[in-house]
Amino acid sequence: MTLASLKARAVRLLPNNAFARSVSVLVGGTAGAQLLMVLASPLLTRLYTPDDFGLLAVYAGLLGVLAVIASLRYELAIPLPESDQDAASIVVLSLLSVLGVTLITAVLVLMAGDSIASVLGVPQLAGLLWLLPLGVLLQGCYKVFNYWAIRTKQFPLIAKTRLRQTLGTLAIQLLGAEAGSISLLGGQATGQGVGSITLARAALQRPELRRWRWRDVWHSAKRYRDFPLFSTWGGFFNSAGQQLPPLLFASLFSAGAAGLYALAHRVLTLPMSIVGQAVGNVFFSSAAEAYREGRLGPLVSNVHEKLAQIAMPPALVLIVIGPDLFALVFGEQWRSAGDFARWMAPWLYMVFITSPLSTLFSVMEKQAQGLLFQVILLLARVVAITLGAWQENLIVAVMLFSGASALCWVGFLAWITRITGNTKGMMLRPAASTFFVSLASVAPLWLGTHWPTFSVIWWLLAMATAGLMAIHYWRLFRKAF
Repeated sequence: MTLASLKARAVRLLPNNAFARSVSVLVGGTAGAQLLMVLASPLLTRLYTPDDFGLLAVYAGLLGVLAVIASLRYELAIPLPESDQDAASIVVLSLLSVLGVTLITAVLVLMAGDSIASVLGVPQLAGLLWLLPLGVLLQGCYKVFNYWAIRTKQFPLIAKTRLRQTLGTLAIQLLGAEAGSISLLGGQATGQGVGSITLARAALQRPELRRWRWRDVWHSAKRYRDFPLFSTWGGFFNSAGQQLPPLLFASLFSAGAAGLYALAHRVLTLPMSIVGQAVGNVFFSSAAEAYREGRLGPLVSNVHEKLAQIAMPPALVLIVIGPDLFALVFGEQWRSAGDFARWMAPWLYMVFITSPLSTLFSVMEKQAQGLLFQVILLLARVVAITLGAWQENLIVAVMLFSGASALCWVGFLAWITRITGNTKGMMLRPAASTFFVSLASVAPLWLGTHWPTFSVIWWLLAMATAGLMAIHYWRLFRKAF
């Protein structure tokens, strides 16, 4: 059988529905990338210590905060104009903003790198902060060209870049383990470069990006000024809220504590983002058109229902046997990361089912409301972790952080329900129905871990119910797609 025939058969397996087909393509690419990262994690945890992961967590936190505002959030406006030429002007504007923020970052690192590392409680990071402006440049450019690819619906190309980014990152981190933490940070910084080059090469072939004019760039800067005025701050607070825990855990507890949190967060968010991130990208591509045509409400309801049905079972599994799973896969020294994962599961469940819908702040041009939400979320997280540090209890800090974050996302979902004209049943019904199905599936796992005498019987039942859950997922995807 030829390669062409295999490709043709694979294409026929994709859904006919355009939205579902695009999601499937992105899910495939993202799933492959995330699977590689998950499979490599047990090797990385045996090559690097929790302190090394702590340095990575602090660096990634700084990079995440800066990279998200590198283009002043103008990239979010790229899919919105009807004209591709207008969108090309926004691309140029976004890239200029990335260059400016990169230069500012380089100056800050040169003048105050040692002080920044000392304040964060990781003075050993000072000699590695030169990687920060490099990471800002590469991640900022990737975001810009990624949104152009979303606009032009080049989802297969986006999927390929995800795989290449992961391969590049892992190659540096695995092959350079003897060099220590610099390889962890270097892989994180330069992995985005692979995807940036691939997407940029495809984008620059478009004629619109070769005939841009300064006048159009200036017009785009004024037309979409709400993005830097509101979305930049919203993105900053959102990223700060996400990256805050490892920074605070490092400064208030230790680098090892930040490393434990980073591994738990990394393992949990990678698999759960396989579908969520893909749905979010395709949803953003379709939501602008749906909003203009007055059919945004049904689209939001449909997407939310799918995500809720997918996310519940793995969240319950983590709650039941999280510590044992982490000790088995990553080594006994990482069991505490499993305790983190157990308490983080409810929060990450809410993030999974709601964050793909957060692009509505941009689609509906309600950046002020988006900014308010991110400020509330950030303040709630700061208060939660501070209270945990005051108690001098790391697990309490994680519990409070997860609970406060989950409540904020519940409030966001309620707002989305109201603003899109849906009912409260849209928010409650999918979660309630899938909870009882998922509970039946994970019950044997809980019984097997609490009554070892009957562990064989309960594990057999767990395998049987896992098979039933697989059938349930198969039927769910066939119905949805």
